Amino acid sequence: MAQSADRIAVSTWSLHRLLGTTYAHDLTTSAIGPGEDTYGEGSESLLGLPSVLANHGYHRLEIVSFHMRSRDPVYLAELREQLRVSEVTLQTLLIDAGDITDPVNGARDTAWIAGWIEVANELGAENARIIAGKQKLTPETIDRSVAALRQLADANSGAPLRLVTENWFDLLSSPSVVHEVLDRLEGKVGLLGDFGNWSGPGKYEDLASIFPRAELCHAKASFADGELDEADYGACVMAAENAGYKGPYTLIFDAEHPHEWAGLAQERDFILSRLDQG
Repeated sequence: MAQSADRIAVSTWSLHRLLGTTYAHDLTTSAIGPGEDTYGEGSESLLGLPSVLANHGYHRLEIVSFHMRSRDPVYLAELREQLRVSEVTLQTLLIDAGDITDPVNGARDTAWIAGWIEVANELGAENARIIAGKQKLTPETIDRSVAALRQLADANSGAPLRLVTENWFDLLSSPSVVHEVLDRLEGKVGLLGDFGNWSGPGKYEDLASIFPRAELCHAKASFADGELDEADYGACVMAAENAGYKGPYTLIFDAEHPHEWAGLAQERDFILSRLDQG
C-alpha cells in the first residue's frame, strides 16, 4: 500500500466521542471558558491523544480549536512536547469560529483569529485554517474577506506557519468565488479542499475545479449502517488525484456507526487502496 505517514492525517473532529469535551468560543475574549461534555464524558484528553494516535498508526494531526482547553503557554508547550515525543506532526490548527466578513464584528473577529494564529505558531503547526467568511456572497463581502485574509497573512509574514482557507459557508460556496478570492490574495493564503462541504449534481466537477490549488484536504466519507459509501468517496478521491493533488488526506468521520477508530480505518484503507491503483 501507499505510504500513509505523509498522505493520511486525522482531525480531532473525527474523535469527538473519544475526547468528549469541547470548549465554546467567546469571540469577545481570548479566554477559554469551562468545558462542556458535548459528546459525553470522553475517555481521552487532548494531551494524551498524540500517543494514542501514534499507537493506531497515524502520525499527522489536525486540532479543532474548540478541543483546546487552554491557551496558556505552559499548556501549549506541554502539548507541543507530547506531539514531539509521539512523533506526530501537527498539520493544522483549525480555527473554527469567527466571521471576518461580518459588517459589524468583522474587525473584532479578525483580531480574535489573529490570536489563534499565534497559538498555532506556538504549537509548531504547519498550517492554520481560517474561515473566509459566513456572509452571503456580494462584491462587498468578497472585498471584506480578501482584505481581512491579507491582513492576517501579512501579520504572519516570516513565520513558517501557512494560512489556508476552505470551501465552506456561503461565501466560498462555488469554485468561481474560491478562485477569485485566492487569485486576489496572490498566494498569501492557500486552500484546504473539503469533500463534505459541497453537494448536488455538480459536486465532483466543482471539486475537480478547485483541487489543482489545494494544499490540504478534508476527506469526509458518508456512512450508512456502518458501511462507507464507496462510490461517492471514490469519486471525490479521484477528483482530487486527477487534478494533481499531492497533499495529505485528513480523515473526517462523524457517523454514529461504526466506532470512530473503525470508521477512520475504513476511510484510510479505502484512500490508500485508490492511491495504489493510481
